[in-house]
Amino acid sequence: MSENVDVVVIGAGPAGLTASYELHRYGIPSTILEADTQVGGISRTVERDGWRFDIGGHRFFSKVQRVEDFWHEILPQEDFLLRPRKSRIFYQGKYYDYPIKAVNALQNLGPQEAAICIASYLRARISPPKDQSDYESWLVARFGWRLYRTFFKTYTEKVWGVPVSEMPADWAAQRIKSLNLGNAILNAVKPSTNQKEITSLIEEFEYPKYGPGMMWEICRDKVVAQGSKVHMETKVVEIRHEDGKAFEVVAEDANGGVTAYPATDVISSMPISQLIEIMSPAVPPRVLKAAQDLRYRDFLTVALVVPSSAVSWTDNWIYIHDPSVRTMRIQNFASWSPFLVKDGRNVLGLEYTVFENDAEWTAPDEELIEKGKKELEKLGLVGYGDIEAGYVVRQPKAYPIYDDRYQANVDVIRGWLTDYASNVHPVGRNGMFRYNNADHSMYTAMLTAENIVKGTAHDVWSVNVEEEYHEEKADGSTGSAKPAGSLGTGRDAPVLPRKVLDAARSRVAGSR
Repeated sequence: MSENVDVVVIGAGPAGLTASYELHRYGIPSTILEADTQVGGISRTVERDGWRFDIGGHRFFSKVQRVEDFWHEILPQEDFLLRPRKSRIFYQGKYYDYPIKAVNALQNLGPQEAAICIASYLRARISPPKDQSDYESWLVARFGWRLYRTFFKTYTEKVWGVPVSEMPADWAAQRIKSLNLGNAILNAVKPSTNQKEITSLIEEFEYPKYGPGMMWEICRDKVVAQGSKVHMETKVVEIRHEDGKAFEVVAEDANGGVTAYPATDVISSMPISQLIEIMSPAVPPRVLKAAQDLRYRDFLTVALVVPSSAVSWTDNWIYIHDPSVRTMRIQNFASWSPFLVKDGRNVLGLEYTVFENDAEWTAPDEELIEKGKKELEKLGLVGYGDIEAGYVVRQPKAYPIYDDRYQANVDVIRGWLTDYASNVHPVGRNGMFRYNNADHSMYTAMLTAENIVKGTAHDVWSVNVEEEYHEEKADGSTGSAKPAGSLGTGRDAPVLPRKVLDAARSRVAGSR
């Protein structure tokens, strides 16, 4: 069969490499084209001067057994560390449990502030906002203004870049589960033996000792050993199609050389908006408009080297709710793996979500490193003079933004691909414009490989990313399979009004 199949895989992240690996189960090699210098996509592990750090945090946990099995097929068990799960909120010098536990929060705030928060809560219960269709009003009605401003407003606006008051309330119901402040206040005065956990999460997870990038570097080596070809720093610039199918993928390498790769199937994890822009012949104007109308939130990390003794907390990361600093979350890479750091030092990764080409995105590295150093000191986490070095990593299109036009745009694109390029198979986060985890990206690639080889008709788009999932225990276990009939492996995101999103982007552009 491999003699009659030429599969071109665009992108060497989790989705692309999983697809290639799965095809080898049926004796089919592929040609993988990767624009970056490194495999792994958003799951890569960046190395600078011997330090290793992730693009965000990547806990290796899945309720899809097939994905778990894949991970352990790529890496031997000795290359995995079993790490404790710990992440908290850092606010005004104190650490708060996450997910938020109201008893812990009230105790941490102290008697006076707790009393003010409870009074604010009671006022909101007596006279809640009349219109609770937005996220802010929904939260205020359940927690009061004081707790809302402390634990919800700042972080949410840092992540999405839009006012909480203009975000939809239906997303809130999915995100804030099982947290009843009234019950928590009663629990606070009961014996501790009567108190119950509010949310049940996994307590530990596996993690490759050299970071998630290790997984994809080994996966690359395995597919190459089986006959696939991986071309790095090779940007796809054209996909040629006729009679309803793509037949050739054109790519440009780092030296400007252009190569055309014949293709009976194309598996694409490149941003779907860019995929449509390079189709040849060109797509109709309405399809191009739909692709160009998709929006993204971008991501950058400022990684700072500090003495190990300067970091007192052992969390994998902490959420930063202080409105006086821009960082939204800080990774503690030594808590992920001691193999990421060296020489009695640690690396803290300050994370920022931005819009591509805004002032922070385009700022020189030195300026961003200085900003990060000042923010660490302002938070009281590490002294300015203790910070020894810094690095900046930018990740464009890290978060597909669900606005009130995205679904219609994606539907237009899907419809055109079905009719005019049916052998082009979008997979993964950017490939499908789906806000999901790495295991979801991998699963879409697994189903796609089966469709190509076996002629099955798995509907990859039906994989449910909105289902309650992330790191939650099922029936008391930490890695159980999904319920029968469920394909869900992902996570949800708010659907933002486009006018609000565009206004936010305009404000950022105007502040340069």
